Formats: sequence, C-alpha cells, structure tokens
Amino acid sequence: MNVFFDARWTRMDTHDGISRYGASLLEAFSRIHPVTMIIHDQRQLALLPDVPYVQLNNPISVREFFFSSKLNKLGADVVFSPMQVIGSLGRRFKLILTLHDLIYYRHRQPPGFLPLPVQLIWRLYHLTYTPQRLLLNRADAVATVSSTSRDLILEHRLTRRPVEVVYNAPQPGLGGTAAVEPTKDLVYMGSFMEYKNVETLVAGLEFLPGHTLHLVSRIKPQREAQLRALVPAGAEVVFWHGISDQDYHQLLKSAAALVTASKDEGFGLPIIEAMALGTPVVCSELPVFSARSPPTRPPSSTRTHLARTPRPSNPSLHRPARRRPRYRRPDPRRRLLVGLLRPAPPVPHHHSQRLTSARVTTARVGRVRGGGGRGGWRCGGRLVRRGR
Repeated sequence: MNVFFDARWTRMDTHDGISRYGASLLEAFSRIHPVTMIIHDQRQLALLPDVPYVQLNNPISVREFFFSSKLNKLGADVVFSPMQVIGSLGRRFKLILTLHDLIYYRHRQPPGFLPLPVQLIWRLYHLTYTPQRLLLNRADAVATVSSTSRDLILEHRLTRRPVEVVYNAPQPGLGGTAAVEPTKDLVYMGSFMEYKNVETLVAGLEFLPGHTLHLVSRIKPQREAQLRALVPAGAEVVFWHGISDQDYHQLLKSAAALVTASKDEGFGLPIIEAMALGTPVVCSELPVFSARSPPTRPPSSTRTHLARTPRPSNPSLHRPARRRPRYRRPDPRRRLLVGLLRPAPPVPHHHSQRLTSARVTTARVGRVRGGGGRGGWRCGGRLVRRGR
C-alpha cells in the first residue's frame, strides 16, 4: 500500500500546533509502514522525520487544483492530511482529512501568516457551514483532535463521513524528578489572536505583584505593541518571540503556573503539557478543558477572573505533588497498521443515510524517543479502516 502524508503545513522555523501535530503523526506512522511525505519547501525538512519525500506545490497555490492528478501519477493509495484543505479533484486514492476545531466560525479572524487574498477567502469561507461540508464530504474519513470538536462536527452535521478522534498528547519524560527551584513566573503558550484573550493575562499582573508573565510564542510587532501598552505600572512581561522545546519545558518546570484566559479552544495541549510536569494551571473553564465541570463563560473582567482563582495559604502548596500524565502510551503501532490494511465491516454513521468507504477510530498522538536526539511520535488505536 502506497501511503502519502501531506506535510506541506509544516513550519520552517518552529512548530505551531498543526505543524507539530502533522510531524508527530508522520513520525509515528513511518516507524511501522513505508510512507512518503509531501513538502513544498526544502526548509520544512528540518522539522520533519527522515523519510522519503516528494516536493510539490504550496497548498495555498492555485496549482492545488491539480494536486490529485500528481498523486495519481505517483501511485498513491491512501493520503492523510492534517488539514481539511487539499486538492482532491479526480483522485483515485483513499483520503483522510482532519478538522481540528470550529473556532473560526465563532471567531473569524484568520491566521496572520496567510496572504491577504487568502485571508479574505478565509473570512467568506467561515460565514456558513456549507463550504466545510463540501470539503469534508469529499473524504473517505474525517479525523479531529478532541471529543469536544467531534461532538460539534456531529452537532452541526458537517459531514456524512465517520468522525473520530486522533488526540494530541504531551511528550514523554516531561515529568522528571529533578528538583527545580520554584519561581513567580507565569507562562502563556499560544497564539495572540483575539479569542485567546491575552489582554486579560497582561492586565491581571496589576493584582499579582512580583510575578512575571512570559509570553513565549511568536508575535507580530504590531500585536506586541498593543499588549505592551496594557502592561500595568511596575509589572514585568517577557516576550520570547518563540522558544525551543527544551527552554519551554525548563521554564514550565519552575513556573508558578501556566495561564490562559482563552474564550475558545479545540484541544489545549499546553495545559496537558503543564499537568504532565506537575505545573499548576490557571485557565478558562471551557468544556474541552474540564469535561467533568459545567462550562461557564470566560470572565471579561480581570478582577473577576482573579477572584475566582483559589490561592494557597500555605507556601508549601506552591508546588503540587507531581501527577502522572493524563495520556498513557501503549505501543499502538501495529494496531495502526492493521487498521489501515484490514477492511472494516459496514457501520452506519450518526448523520448518514448510507454506508461509507472508510472508518476512523480513536487514536492518541504522543512523543516517543527517536534516534539521533530527535523526538519521535506514536499514535494509539486504529487510524483508518478501508473497504465497505
């Protein structure tokens, strides 16, 4: 079986969420089955595993309309994409698409790295669910990253195809036992889009004297200037403009808390990473963050937000007992391969009136140790079953 993996959404300097997700899953699958990755720029290879590749067009190029014909000529049997946007006209291969979340239907500001014409199309695309339905129904199966996203996809009837979950997960070995001197650092990892509500974190320093807020993600100069203007007198905010995995994990280990006041999330991997390290988390009460608690609206008032946050009266409670990572990692690789090769029995879909040609079942994604100092990834559960 000739499997191709669309790695064209991989970044060229440091991973973002989708870039890491795709590279991780590719690393996992390459360990159990031959796979060819698709790139559009040689610089992407620095963040990808050492597997065979082909270089094709940029996914936001007009040449994407002819993308499937190129894969047909290359003999592709199965193509996995970590996004839902991929040229599929005239395809002769099985296609698995990924929809990470539905955030942009509620917050329509497009990612800043996209060209302006693409940003305009992005806004129009998210005015209605119809374009999304057309994209997802082209596939044989659809994956998403959390149960919350899966439930929303089914609720809005975005596809007739089966929808299951391929989870994110923290890297193994994060919860080291080495003692780290606690600090008063507060860490935020994530983008600076409007729905992330970073303004609340910056303004909250007024009520947390002596604490330093570390904003570790890349940020545009205009957005940085906006946030700097909100920094309370005497407060300290550190803009990292991107951070390596090693520095990020070291910062988390000594931090007083990882913080986020986000109004919406599809998964929230930084929270899981902090928990794996035993670092306290202060976050919005969103369904994806806390499945056991009733969701509440993220507070718009910084004072209200802080008033709801319990503070330990005993200094010894500054660092909690280390918790085991939420996601266990059984060896899943053979199950993933078997799922790709073995036909699945017909199963009716929740919103479909007919049987589909592929089925995606729950999987988990997590780092595993790789050679040459590189982190690898593994994926638990069957990913794709082919056949009717």
